[in-house]
Amino acid sequence: MRVVIAGGHGKIARLLERELAGRGDTPVGLIRNLDHAAALRAAGAQPVACDLERAGVDDVAAHLHGADAAVFAAGAGPGSGAARKDTVDRAAAVLLADAAQAAGVRRYLLVSSMGVDQPPGPGSDDGWAAYLAAKKAAEDDVRGRDLDWTVLRPGRLTDDPPTGRIALAPHVEPGAVTRTDVARVLVALLYHPGTTGTVLELVGGETPIADAVAAAESR
Repeated sequence: MRVVIAGGHGKIARLLERELAGRGDTPVGLIRNLDHAAALRAAGAQPVACDLERAGVDDVAAHLHGADAAVFAAGAGPGSGAARKDTVDRAAAVLLADAAQAAGVRRYLLVSSMGVDQPPGPGSDDGWAAYLAAKKAAEDDVRGRDLDWTVLRPGRLTDDPPTGRIALAPHVEPGAVTRTDVARVLVALLYHPGTTGTVLELVGGETPIADAVAAAESR
């Protein structure tokens, strides 16, 4: 399987690339900065220079031709302002969806966030509110498209060792999840097209990943 990943140098993306490469798949990471190319190669991915804040649909579609799936795992990151959260977390996700349709790539996974359906909690800063708004707008756009989409909403991300056990459903209790477990869930979703058209929240839990994804597929 050839999988094109937007935000190819991000933490989840590099873990996903390593997981896919380990299975014999071909991960392709879209990156803005070619200084990050070596890190992608070390993860087993093919690095491709593509700035999603500047590229056009045809530019991105050219990198998607022949792919089996597209994964949006990009993010403006902590410390970025509301404008960049909009251009990356929303607009770049929309651009990747446009390009996927132009290139005939139907499978599209969007990494979003738990909490996008609720207002920010007390004490949240403007950046967090902008992030949630951008993620929700990206979800709304993608969910209205003729694509085989799945939206994954992880909880609070950690760099702890993976447990391989999760809670995965349209609604779960808030909690944390390791980035490696997120990457492994993304791989499982790619191989389970029956999850198409679903929005799934993800935290650490008690169910093995394979069983949790199979259950989500049967809903």
